[in-house]
Amino acid sequence: MSIDPSGDPNETPANELSAAVSRRRALGIAGIGAATIGGLGYAGREAVAGTEDRQLAKGGDSAPRGLPVAFRGEHQAGIATAVQDRLHFTTFDVKTENRGELVSLLQAWTRAAERMCSGLDALDPGAFPRIAEYPPGDTGEAIGLPPSRLTLTIGFGPSLFERGKRDRFGLKGRRPEALADLPKFAGDTLDPLRSGGDLAVQACADDPQVAVHAIRNLARIGFGTVSVRWSQLGFGKTSSTTPEQQTPRNLFGFKDGTNNPAGADTAAMDQHIWVGAEDNPAWMRGGSYLVARRIRMLVEIWDRTSLAEQEKIIGRDKREGSPAGQRLERDAVDMAAQPELAHVRLSSPDTNGGATMLRRGYSFVDGSDGLGRLDAGLFFLAYQRDPRTGFVTVQKSLSKNDVLNEYIRHTGSGVYACPPGVVAPDRWWGDTLLG
Repeated sequence: MSIDPSGDPNETPANELSAAVSRRRALGIAGIGAATIGGLGYAGREAVAGTEDRQLAKGGDSAPRGLPVAFRGEHQAGIATAVQDRLHFTTFDVKTENRGELVSLLQAWTRAAERMCSGLDALDPGAFPRIAEYPPGDTGEAIGLPPSRLTLTIGFGPSLFERGKRDRFGLKGRRPEALADLPKFAGDTLDPLRSGGDLAVQACADDPQVAVHAIRNLARIGFGTVSVRWSQLGFGKTSSTTPEQQTPRNLFGFKDGTNNPAGADTAAMDQHIWVGAEDNPAWMRGGSYLVARRIRMLVEIWDRTSLAEQEKIIGRDKREGSPAGQRLERDAVDMAAQPELAHVRLSSPDTNGGATMLRRGYSFVDGSDGLGRLDAGLFFLAYQRDPRTGFVTVQKSLSKNDVLNEYIRHTGSGVYACPPGVVAPDRWWGDTLLG
């Protein structure tokens, strides 16, 4: 593919707290799971507003380094947000077949996500008496660290709506047509253990420990209700979503995402990225569809390829980033000057019926493959209004004709429906679907 997850929730009566603690004693470490948290009804919104010792300035989508990005809004943060430096992407399989337990989990995750994005513990310490014999409400590795522009973005995979012929949560009839299983593309070597998942959560931050902490605590809260299916750490963002950010480079050394849509370009985002007010199903309006692909780069082979051949394959100057036949990176692409099978030509909206995606990819190095080669590459993340007219259209062209395929392998894959953002204090991730 283109290298270029009744009652006032703020009230906790003493008898309920006592009962919750008793449940935690019975459940042990699983006592911080979704059912218990739902019973505690801890005050996520109130705590974030500043009832704890730490009170942090709120930051917007372009918050300075270290400050928080606002969790609540019309759209989920982490899509149009200025791309952070680090990624921890994780998918989960839902173990329960009880719809109420799934709802409780998503409500608990929403509260914890909002707290962590504001630089707070995952759970309100005031809701859990400090008892040395029991696990704390937060794993602790982010204590003292700033929010680092953490964003958490959730998506729902096709298997949440129907697994085999089982409609576990009564959602089969609510699956969006756009959430179709991705077709098999030429050259795919997908690992099923690195593909799919009922739920996906994308954690992005400028500090890797903050991103890992967020995913770790969501997994901990979900213990017994969900289990981790697969995950990917990423560094070195390979695309920018704001014009002010310098275009980053991928592990092949080329600038990536020069022509990425700007997250602040409302018209482009409404046309290509956000599910529109007239689109169906209604519960996805204001959301977006995410395609994730783990793309291994055969860097040892690439590194022995001549500069002239590399530039011909990509269609850009390696140092400046300018398209073939041009002088500067952001000069307009002249298709007549592009090699016939150049990646820039084949992936361009101009040659794919206008297909446009917002890319937020990251590089990865996962050790070696046991054969003396680095297991390295690009974790491709792209948001779009409809994958069928976005990613699928472009990838069909690339998989058949892109010379770059000689140097890459697609080893993991997933497609997810990312619902709209949550605005009101009583809203939660996925309530437009499950509420």
